[in-house]
Amino acid sequence: MKISRLPLPLCLAAAVIFSGHAHGATGAQLSPTNPSPAASTSAPPALYLGTAWYPEQWPESRWNTDLDLMEAAHIRFVRIGEFAWSRLEPSEGQYHLDWMFRAIRAAERHHIAVVIGTPSAAPPAWLTSKYPETLRVKQDGRLDQHGNRQQFNWADPKYRQLVYAMDLQEARRFGHDPNVIGWQIDNEYAALSYGPIARAQFQNWLHARYQNLDNLNTRWTTAYWSQTYTAWSQVPIETNYGNPGLLLSWKRFASDTWRSYQWNQLSALRPNISHQQFITTNMMGFFDGYDAYTVTRDLDRASWDDYVGTGQLDPVYNGAEHDLTRGFLRKNFWVMETQPGFVNWSPDNNSLDKGEVRAMAWHDIGHGADAVSYWQWRSALNGQEEYHGTLLGADGTPVPLYSEVAQVGREFAQAGPALAGTTVHSQVAILHSYESYWAIDWQRHNKAFNPIATMVSYYGAIRSLAHSVDIVSPDVDLSQYKLVIAPALNLITDKQAANLISYVHNGGHLVLTQRSGMKNIDNGLQTERQPGPLVPLLGGRVEQYYALDSTIPVSGVWGSGDTHVWAELLSTSSPDTHVLMRYGKTPLGWLNDQPAAITRKVGQGSITYIGADLEGSTLNNAASWMMQEAGVHPEFGTLPAGVDLYIRSDARHEVWILINFGQATQTVNLPSAFQNLLSSGSQHSVTLKRLDVAVLQRPIP
Repeated sequence: MKISRLPLPLCLAAAVIFSGHAHGATGAQLSPTNPSPAASTSAPPALYLGTAWYPEQWPESRWNTDLDLMEAAHIRFVRIGEFAWSRLEPSEGQYHLDWMFRAIRAAERHHIAVVIGTPSAAPPAWLTSKYPETLRVKQDGRLDQHGNRQQFNWADPKYRQLVYAMDLQEARRFGHDPNVIGWQIDNEYAALSYGPIARAQFQNWLHARYQNLDNLNTRWTTAYWSQTYTAWSQVPIETNYGNPGLLLSWKRFASDTWRSYQWNQLSALRPNISHQQFITTNMMGFFDGYDAYTVTRDLDRASWDDYVGTGQLDPVYNGAEHDLTRGFLRKNFWVMETQPGFVNWSPDNNSLDKGEVRAMAWHDIGHGADAVSYWQWRSALNGQEEYHGTLLGADGTPVPLYSEVAQVGREFAQAGPALAGTTVHSQVAILHSYESYWAIDWQRHNKAFNPIATMVSYYGAIRSLAHSVDIVSPDVDLSQYKLVIAPALNLITDKQAANLISYVHNGGHLVLTQRSGMKNIDNGLQTERQPGPLVPLLGGRVEQYYALDSTIPVSGVWGSGDTHVWAELLSTSSPDTHVLMRYGKTPLGWLNDQPAAITRKVGQGSITYIGADLEGSTLNNAASWMMQEAGVHPEFGTLPAGVDLYIRSDARHEVWILINFGQATQTVNLPSAFQNLLSSGSQHSVTLKRLDVAVLQRPIP
């Protein structure tokens, strides 16, 4: 655990304080109000197809019709309850759970399992009216109001107490229900509160972290602009333009507070549910409101909500979001929500093309998803998302997309057994750090420098060659990877530096890119030039960085190209550090003929620093060079244009998923004979039309 994180005992203490219950006091398992039904005889599928179902919005007489249509589409689970608090507890302390019990039983009769969403994302009107302190304070100081969702104050002790009580009722009733397979805590954590409660907790958090004000003032360099604090109560909340140490501390506090908010609910669920029921929450891809590595660490499974919005699926960007989610816990994940054709919240809510929803589902599976669930089943008759895509219309009959989702369901059932127990295995990792992203985003220096776009550009170039890439935190053990790329790893803690140095000394190949190694654990400048603590290992450093307003040529081992946004002038201090690329002549002058990329071998490993903003052929050539240097040699070479390959495997066999996202029909010649899981027979090649999918398997010798 990084020292920059709230220690777990303090998180637990926070959960105890906020919940109003002693942790462990609820450990005795209580019998549900209704007798438990007999255990389900339906075997769980290897791949789950699901949807979000809101039985509380419809007459109970309608439920079986909905479930008949779900069963016909091979839907195997529904998520229910995440917005149903006003139905579950219509007044304080009056719990109405029988309708949910009946919904679970109805789903069970259709061989459909249930994931229960705890309802804390949408508190009822009686709660926020009776306890106005549970409403969040917006950044402009206004109190949020009832009528939307996420209007709660995630730091408020009373809110946590009420949430705990609600969750406890659900856990005691359904924690051993054989048709309940899991729990989703809340829904899409996002909205913070900036009022007195959060500020006081933030100041206490700072006190616990820094121990005394002299330490905080020194590490934040508060002598700058007379920012020195003489009392903890003087420290403000700042989110945009403030002392970098203050900005980063607020983000860390927000992450730890979401973790303790979540732990409050975990402490109601875990002692009262079966170990066979998993607990998750639904993340949002590259959403950066908190550090997802912090928030997910106490969960059983990572999940996320996969939406395209305007336009069509970008398999590179979307694939990076999948691999990011898989990297939170470094195992398979679930797609808890995805769009059934179109959404309602984007500026232009176009539909995905016919066949694209199917391709997107298999794209999810290829990256390590074991479940794909559509939001939502049927159009609500009112509310803020009336125009959102669904599988059924407001009239309760299937929309055209229903048949395509049914095809996905049939294919999941057909190919699922071969994918059971398989995972993605990568020889290449890309490092992602929320703290580095925040540090750059607060001080972009060039508004066009987007650290996520930088990461995705390297991801796309490498993945097209390696066919699988892990995206992980710089804190994890990297020994399984031959190649590790750290795009814009701006903030490097001492622990992370030691991890990277050890990786290289043990034979790993590390590549750093622009803006790496500039900041320390408190978001202050390193006392060494970039890449800070890695300078001795590199045998070189960044002499100066330049935000560019014109194009600068670069050339060398990786060919010739341009850098547009950012450039760093590199130098070498070791005779075995070699220059790979140099800048050409420009009006700027400072970069003329200076090193743009350098590398040094360290035993069987190496470290490389790229100071230019590579793109196009230079980036692709650099990716090929990295693969060669690291000894990464995938069995399958270059794919036809537009075709993507995903490989999942276990000790017995491999499953290859091929999808053609291009416009032209393509034929892929396979390296050996494969069994086609969606048709029949053995084949050495596949022909794919646009948005076509092939799912193939072969044994591992």
